[in-house]
Amino acid sequence: MRAALLDRPRAPLRIADVPDPAPGPGDALIRVEACGVCRTDLHVADGDLRAPRLPLVLGHQIVGRRVSDGARVGVPWLAWTCGECPYCREGRENLCDSARFTGLDRDGGFAELAVADEGHCLALPEAPDALAIAPLLCAGLIGHRTLRLAGDPRRLGIYGFGAAAHIVCQVARWEGRRVFAVTRDGDASAQQLAREVGAEWAGGASDPIPAPLDAALIFAPAGELVPLALKAVRKGGVVVCGGIHMSDIPAFPYALLWGERVLRSVANLTRADAEAFLRIAPQVPVRASVTSYRLEDANRALDDLRLGQLTGAAVIDLR
Repeated sequence: MRAALLDRPRAPLRIADVPDPAPGPGDALIRVEACGVCRTDLHVADGDLRAPRLPLVLGHQIVGRRVSDGARVGVPWLAWTCGECPYCREGRENLCDSARFTGLDRDGGFAELAVADEGHCLALPEAPDALAIAPLLCAGLIGHRTLRLAGDPRRLGIYGFGAAAHIVCQVARWEGRRVFAVTRDGDASAQQLAREVGAEWAGGASDPIPAPLDAALIFAPAGELVPLALKAVRKGGVVVCGGIHMSDIPAFPYALLWGERVLRSVANLTRADAEAFLRIAPQVPVRASVTSYRLEDANRALDDLRLGQLTGAAVIDLR
């Protein structure tokens, strides 16, 4: 099969012919149709998240068909959990002590074939197109969990308007929330996308938000946004950091946290999260803004994401 391989951090992916993967007990062999490109893939490629083995196939937003029966399935970031640790027994498998992750511990979907634990594959509808579904499997799932951990905010700020943000904005508006989008200063394309998917206001990080927020979701991996978001939320408000990796949060005065404001993170997701979001998405309906790339252009997809040249989500098309 053809695959894009990460040989070492900060090196370009190598496009190569490699042996087909062999499924083990409890695994499904999947012919990949599409795989979303996530900022977490970029963190692995750049060495911010250390891969336990190399070479590695990145990609954890996999849409494909099980070779054994042709059924369409999705493979998300959470690849396997033990089912026995205290977190798993409490229904918080996203915190499993022994969890394994697609595109980090196991080869992912930047390849024509992938192997995934059958119990962690998600049933997917035949429609819409695979390119439209792929971003839902991480950007959508993590965005949905991030929103749920914010409580029930009426006025919602979203910091960093990329793949996750443009999906969760649609869900928030469908639920009747007011959305205020914060992008990098001068990012007119992201601000336009925010307005198109329902934000009533979109501006740069230096611009004052026109109303106090009940909650803020941070998807950009920039720690300096945390004090800004805390300053923007009212007393009793919540700031949720939705990324797996973020730059260091600078020191800030306690007054920004005082007033029973809450600062919390999101770690991975559960299968229950995925099932809940995949039920909601067609009701909204969620429309992902997608830029597609061939497998041979996987490095360009990562570069476009790294340089902020993408609007919406990137997807590798393997059909």
